[in-house]
Amino acid sequence: MIVNIAAYHFVPIDDADALVERLRYAAEAGHLRGTVLVADEGINLFLAGPAEAIHAFLDALRGDARFAGIRVKFSRSPEVPFARLKVRRKREIITFRHPETTPTETRAPALEPITLARWIERGTDDDGRRLVLLDTRNREEVRHGTFAGAMTLPIDRFTDLPAALEAERAGLADATVVSFCTGGIRCEKAARWMQQNGFDRVWQLDGGILGYFEEVGGDGYDGACFVFDERVALDPALRPVGETAQGVLAHAGIQAAD
Repeated sequence: MIVNIAAYHFVPIDDADALVERLRYAAEAGHLRGTVLVADEGINLFLAGPAEAIHAFLDALRGDARFAGIRVKFSRSPEVPFARLKVRRKREIITFRHPETTPTETRAPALEPITLARWIERGTDDDGRRLVLLDTRNREEVRHGTFAGAMTLPIDRFTDLPAALEAERAGLADATVVSFCTGGIRCEKAARWMQQNGFDRVWQLDGGILGYFEEVGGDGYDGACFVFDERVALDPALRPVGETAQGVLAHAGIQAAD
């Protein structure tokens, strides 16, 4: 059985090129496949391989003090869902083009999955304030599933999100907003942007949908979660479903985000 990991970590990196080479060497040593992105703002990775190789890679990664606390989400599949290994330096680990939102020092408040499950059941936060679950993913991802009753946006790229949110500002004025995405990157940046642009009571779902599935299951969620590999989408038990991811993206003309 193959182990799949998804992880990201925002932290200032002043040796990005050297880190790319170290991570490439560590991944190649274990014959891992997937994607590792390195930017000045942090790292983002999706990798798959045998359990012992995955854990050796994580041990090497956490040996760097900057990544000692990285949160990793695990799932399993009968085969490696990536065609090859890609380790690259990028401007951002998720393209947003709002550098002021990079949460390397200050994060938006993070909501644990178990707390969100309680809020979903109540329909309000702990103060009785109206709850809005904000899906920060693109419309093609949403097609595979989202939280029941979530606010979804007519966007194809994450860079479209600020304009789409401005159109919803009035409707969110009295709500507690919990942003969410696949693994946490987009909802973290989105929550920071909202905080900095006058939206009150904004949280991010810690670990994203995959973290919610891992800790809570599918309570309050309809469908599956799209992932950017050959498994296409995962159900709340983290089992693959659906058509090929490459076909979905090519048909929609949409690029992978996180």
